[in-house]
Amino acid sequence: MKETIFKQLNDKVDHNIERSKELYNEALNHLVGGVNSPARSFNKVNYHPIYFKQGKGAIIIDEDNNSYIDYVLAWGTLILGHSDEYIVNELKKQLEIGIHFGACHYYEIEFAKLVKEAFKNIEKLRVVNSGTEAVLSAIRLAKNYTQRNKILKFEGNYHGHVDSLLTKGGSSILTQEINIKENETIVCEYNNKKEVELAFEKYGKEIAAVIVEPIAGNMGVVKPINGFLKFLREITKEYNSVLIFDEVITGFRFCFGGISNEYDPDITILGKIVGGGLPIGVYGGKSEIMDNLAPLGQTFQAGTFSGNPLTMLSGILTLNILKQKNYSYLEELGEILENGIKTIKSKYNLNIYFNRYKSMWSLFFTDLNEIKNYKDVIKSDTKLYGEFFKYLIKRGVYLPPSQFEAAFLSFEHNMSLISKTLDIIEEFFKNYF
Repeated sequence: MKETIFKQLNDKVDHNIERSKELYNEALNHLVGGVNSPARSFNKVNYHPIYFKQGKGAIIIDEDNNSYIDYVLAWGTLILGHSDEYIVNELKKQLEIGIHFGACHYYEIEFAKLVKEAFKNIEKLRVVNSGTEAVLSAIRLAKNYTQRNKILKFEGNYHGHVDSLLTKGGSSILTQEINIKENETIVCEYNNKKEVELAFEKYGKEIAAVIVEPIAGNMGVVKPINGFLKFLREITKEYNSVLIFDEVITGFRFCFGGISNEYDPDITILGKIVGGGLPIGVYGGKSEIMDNLAPLGQTFQAGTFSGNPLTMLSGILTLNILKQKNYSYLEELGEILENGIKTIKSKYNLNIYFNRYKSMWSLFFTDLNEIKNYKDVIKSDTKLYGEFFKYLIKRGVYLPPSQFEAAFLSFEHNMSLISKTLDIIEEFFKNYF
C-alpha cells in the first residue's frame, strides 16, 4: 500500500475525482445538502465534497484511488494518524466480545484515571458522545451550580451547535454595549479584556460561566494575547463565575494534558483526540461542581452510548501511546512548515499570514501583520483561499475546506511529506500570480 501511495503523491498529474462528483450528486437526493455536517459540503471553497474510503498514517485515499497528505486529520482528532495498527487490532478483539452494553464496565474507570492523570484540575468527569453534548451539559451544570442564567463567550469561538452559543455576536467596545442574544449569551471580542470587564461590570451577578477556546481553532488558529487567559481566571474568581476551557481541539494536542494545567479552570471540555477516532465528549472539573450532576445532584444528564466500550478502549490505547510520545517532534515539524511558508512568502512578495501554535496552524490571505480576533480573521481573502484549496486538492494535499478551520500535524507526518507539501504550495503561488 505504501508504494502505491507514494507513487501517486509523486505523480505530477492532477487528480481525477469523477467518482466523488457522482457520489455527491447521488447524496443530494438522500441527505440534506448531501452531507451529515455542513463543513463537509465544501461550499466555503466553492467545490464539491471529496469522498474518502481509506486512511493510513498521514495519507488518505478517495473513491477514485487518489492519495492525499492529510492535514485535516478528522478535524484534529487523529494525532496518531489514520488506522494505527495496534489500536485497530485491539478494537477488533473487543468487537468480538462486546460492542455495547449500556451498562458500567471496567474501561470507563481506566479511561477516567488517565484523563485525571493528565489534567490536575479534573477531580471528577463525565463521558458523553460529542463535544457539543459535553458543552451543553457543562453549561447546564454551571447554571445550576451558580443559580445564574447568563453565559459569556467569545466572537469566533465555536463550542458546538448549542443554541445559546451558536451566535458569533460582534464587538461592542465602540458603542460601550455588550451584545446579548436570547437573553442569556454575552458575546465579547476574543483577546479584548476591556469588553470582558464591561460585561462583568454590567452583568457580573448574572454570569454563570465564561467559556473560551484557550487557543482558538474555529476561526483559523488565533492565539490568546499575553495575560488574557490569566485575566479570565482572575475575573471569574472575583465574580464567582465558572470558568470553562473548551479543549476539544487542544486537549492532548501539545502535551499529555492541556492548557488547563496552566490556568486551573473550573471545568475542562475534551473530545476529538481522547476518543482515538471514535465519537466522544468529556467534561470534568472540581468535585464541588461536578457532584451537582445526577445521580448525586439535581443536574440531569444521561446517554445510552456514553462511555461505550469501543470508545473507552480506543481512548485508553491512544492516551497510553501519547504518554510515551515526544511532542517536540510535532513542534519541530510545525516550525519547518512555518519557515518554508515564510520563505515562499518572501520569494513571491505575498500578502499571507501564517499563524501556528505548535502542531496546529492556519494560512490567511491578508496583509495584516497580526491576527488576534475575529475582526482580523474576516479580512482574509476567502475567495483566494478557495482557489488555493482546490489547487492543493488536485495535487494531493488535503487542507480544511474552509478558511476558518485549523490544520493539524500528526505523529505520522514526516520531513518528506512536509517538503512535498511546500513544493506544491510554491507551485500554486508560482502559477497563480
